[in-house]
Amino acid sequence: MRPESAALSTPVSPSDSLVVASPAFPQPPAPRPERLLALSSTEFDLLVIGGGVTGSGIARDASLRGLRVALVEREDFASGTSSRSSRLIHGGVRYLEHGHLGLVFESSIERYRLLRLAPHLVRPLAFVWPVYEGARIPRWKLAAGLKLYDALALFRNVKGSRSLNASQVAETVPGLRTDGLRGGSRYYDAATDDARLTFINALAASEAGAIVLNHVSVRSLLIQEGRARGAHVVDSLTGQQLTVRARVIVNATGPWSDEIRKLDAANGGGPTVRGSKGVHVSVPRERLPTECALTLLSPVDGRVMFILPAGTHTIIGTTETATRAHPSEVRASVSDVDYLLTSANGFFPTAHLAREDVVSAWAGIRPLVASGYSGADAGSASREHAIHTSPTGVLAISGGKLTTYRVMARDMVDAVEHALGVPHRKAPTHSLPLPGGDIPSFDAELSSARSTVGRDDTALHLVRAYGGRWRQVWALTHAQPLLAEPLVPGLPYIRAEAVHGVTHELVHTLSDLLVRRLKVSFETRDLGRAAARLAASDVAPLLGWSPQDVERQLADYSRDVERLFGIDPADA
Repeated sequence: MRPESAALSTPVSPSDSLVVASPAFPQPPAPRPERLLALSSTEFDLLVIGGGVTGSGIARDASLRGLRVALVEREDFASGTSSRSSRLIHGGVRYLEHGHLGLVFESSIERYRLLRLAPHLVRPLAFVWPVYEGARIPRWKLAAGLKLYDALALFRNVKGSRSLNASQVAETVPGLRTDGLRGGSRYYDAATDDARLTFINALAASEAGAIVLNHVSVRSLLIQEGRARGAHVVDSLTGQQLTVRARVIVNATGPWSDEIRKLDAANGGGPTVRGSKGVHVSVPRERLPTECALTLLSPVDGRVMFILPAGTHTIIGTTETATRAHPSEVRASVSDVDYLLTSANGFFPTAHLAREDVVSAWAGIRPLVASGYSGADAGSASREHAIHTSPTGVLAISGGKLTTYRVMARDMVDAVEHALGVPHRKAPTHSLPLPGGDIPSFDAELSSARSTVGRDDTALHLVRAYGGRWRQVWALTHAQPLLAEPLVPGLPYIRAEAVHGVTHELVHTLSDLLVRRLKVSFETRDLGRAAARLAASDVAPLLGWSPQDVERQLADYSRDVERLFGIDPADA
């Protein structure tokens, strides 16, 4: 057998028969040069700036309403907050404490929808919330709150909550501290792959007719007669400069919103977004094994945190602190990591988690509405979203959360229709499955994948990542068996995903692939550097990389993951 690092003997190209469109194998996005040409030669109804989950959702919604839409993202889809979350689609049980009942109701309904519209990407997750003697939230109050949580979901969650006694909690969560344990509750929310959920919305927008481009940066706005009518942009991959013309512009850049506002000369006033830093760490599953998720009150400061099962790893998070760090440079600090490990050790005293157990640590900035803060407490700040209109007509959206992105998109496109002066049309985003989600049964799809792929972990990963489209990825291995090999020993990702990422998922850099389309960088101690070299050998022929280009790409990847996952010695 050839060594694992060997390149493919015959490069697979986007024109290969294996990627020809069919009902089972959808048409890939148009080649990038064609999309760039369309970007500069079309007058759009709407230009969306920002390819996070909100911007991608807006582009999808607007395209489904028949609007001519362009979406540009400076780096890659989900390269900001949308790939650095707790990976939860949840009603927000902790928001009950702050009285945000409307948000909990809205979030619970959206959770219900996404479980059905994207069953591959959004899956039920059981939570246990243990209660200890002297806890800020006593057992009776927790039980009452969770009954309200069930009611706000209109009792349409996977299962209703139930109270547990101390023995039941200890039996459900082996290793949990039992000293002072008084009982607890079990309830249900949902887990997701945040970056893939974001990208799938961008892909859905493309399939609905939008011109979607990552690695395109807005340099200035096109202002004509006092109104914003487009933007001057640059393709970061080639340096090509373009002018995009659009009747309406939406600023959906999250933590970067105020930077785009600065390009609008007529826009004054203070900041509309105030950042809250959330940090997570990943440790090997065997160091902190748990089959269910845990909601805990940190013994350090009493704030709500989670311990979440994530394949071969366990995620501990999150912090919530105000930060002065720039969104591109925000990272976990030593004190953030110590806080999370100390909190986890307080509940799992035999775990003895230490810094060397941390596989990766990451931070994101929640773009909360600045006016939603009450004092300095980021935890109590509202997660409601808000839409602002600048004097030149630029629409900006801030606040919100991953779970409610579809509602945020709907509300924004309603505002776009009003600005355009066109009749209102309703997009079927409430009922139309996301790409890959049109499967009658997740279990049946998984069974088919297992019998075809032959490896349970890879089959599960492929169905969770691609839904009914997993066959399109696996088909690449028929002509090139090497593509069935793992990208990383012990993890479920395969080399075919690198090729498919280029041909069908708008991958242009190693970070696009290994940080966001896959979770390799989050789940390896070298942050995916070894996998990057193997992946580069497979995608270089598709992207036209020379050997020198490959080395530059590897160096860029190494710098990128250090920027994202490096741990700062002090808080910013």
